[in-house]
Amino acid sequence: MSTHGEALRVLLVDDEDLARLRLRALIDACTEPRATVVGEAANAAQAMVWLQQHGQGADEPAPRMACHVVLLDIHMPGRSGMELAVQLRGLPQPPAVVFVTAHAEHALKAFDLEAVDYLTKPVRLERLQQALLRAVSRLGSSAPTTLPAGAAAAVEPVLVVTERGRVIRVPLAEVLYLKAELKYVTLRTEHHTHVLDDALSDLEQRLGPRFLRVHRNALVARSAVMALERRPMGDDEEPGDSWAVLVGPVDEWLAVSRRQVAAVREALEASGL
Repeated sequence: MSTHGEALRVLLVDDEDLARLRLRALIDACTEPRATVVGEAANAAQAMVWLQQHGQGADEPAPRMACHVVLLDIHMPGRSGMELAVQLRGLPQPPAVVFVTAHAEHALKAFDLEAVDYLTKPVRLERLQQALLRAVSRLGSSAPTTLPAGAAAAVEPVLVVTERGRVIRVPLAEVLYLKAELKYVTLRTEHHTHVLDDALSDLEQRLGPRFLRVHRNALVARSAVMALERRPMGDDEEPGDSWAVLVGPVDEWLAVSRRQVAAVREALEASGL
């Protein structure tokens, strides 16, 4: 086991006793990363009291984080898990938050709150370990453990899609492009097409430099751009032949606006194309 020092400290926040009992058993079974339950709370108010009593809810950072990760239910009496997550973000030493809930429809909102992961009940050990590995990656030097060898894939950034009540995690490395339609955004991978409710401008900020804006309605993964050519891609904005990029491996052409041509050409030259 490639850990050092103490185990990852976890606070369970769920109003169901059996749910907390199951999570405790799963955490005890985790081997990478090593973790231990240090506290439990049945609602948001109890969770904040626990953090205050252990120094993590204070105005000044404590020498030692009372908990590194909060496994947090969403639907609880009083303040919801979402509201508690907002409060936790404002602490001097905010713990990593992993939502654990039976309600998949809240996944996108959870990631807007910078949650590390979103687990649906019943939680499987493999998914819990992946979530804790993501927490270690998010916490960085604040975490008491190091990532085990070969765990890079487990903390690969993802985009979360909700389809037919299911939560689907699409690894960012598999995303070829995102294109804004009338009321939604199409996410394209080599083998699948998904639909997101997010605004393209918000996605652009979250995705960072791995994606290139080629048009007001499209972002393309830099690694997926195969060519830049003039083609009959005209639309109402730019009628007639216009610039377009070839997106591999799906061999689809996406229009490039005049204002983005220079940036796309520069990105291609930087990649050696």
